[in-house]
Amino acid sequence: MEEELDKSRSGSVLDRDDDDDDDDLPMLSSHALAALKEFIEEQNQLNVEKHSEETGHEESGEKVTLVAEDWRLSQFWYDPLTAETVAKEVIALLGNNSNPSSRVACIACPTLYAYIKKIKPNVFVQLLEYDKRFEQYGSDFTFYDYNQPEELPSELKQAFQVVVADPPYLSKECLEKVTETISFLATPEKSHLLLLTGEVQRDRVAELLGLHPCGFRPRHSSKLGNEFRLFTSYDPGMRLGGWELE
Repeated sequence: MEEELDKSRSGSVLDRDDDDDDDDLPMLSSHALAALKEFIEEQNQLNVEKHSEETGHEESGEKVTLVAEDWRLSQFWYDPLTAETVAKEVIALLGNNSNPSSRVACIACPTLYAYIKKIKPNVFVQLLEYDKRFEQYGSDFTFYDYNQPEELPSELKQAFQVVVADPPYLSKECLEKVTETISFLATPEKSHLLLLTGEVQRDRVAELLGLHPCGFRPRHSSKLGNEFRLFTSYDPGMRLGGWELE
């Protein structure tokens, strides 16, 4: 739309002036052009720095390539900054865990699975996902339908020290069933839970799981209109923008 508007504007100017008035168009000196270029570059850099300050992180490394989103399955991949930030948080939690064989479960968040494996390939991560295109991950893939929240292999029961979930739908029913899956997967002793979902679910998340929102705001590559939040079962301290307590 902006390109079309720009073209129409430039077209109208040319139609009006191209015959007689070219000499009347304002021209910037080379010094003014250089100053304008420097100003634009500074503003662009400020925008990048502002985004980094708001999130507390900077993007690094190469992007991970995933299969195309299927909106019919309510698939919306995280942007690289979000995926990398949450992946590094998960890896930090594993580093703080005394159990060297700690395992991570990613429920309906294939972007996160891919970034964790990119950053630390030897981490044991299980992806629970409805989309069978992710069978490409081999034994790391488990088919998951949230409508059958506990129809999972028995060896996954209470086997994960870190569980990350991103319910595919912003409904009470979906969150309730994903909560059942989290309970099925998480170790009975101390485990770390992370949930990515819409702000509209805040009260339900607190009621069902007792999680608190963090200051870090997840973003998606598709620029969703719904505000998304990251909730955790533990106080992340200075990481993830800390807990946002009322």
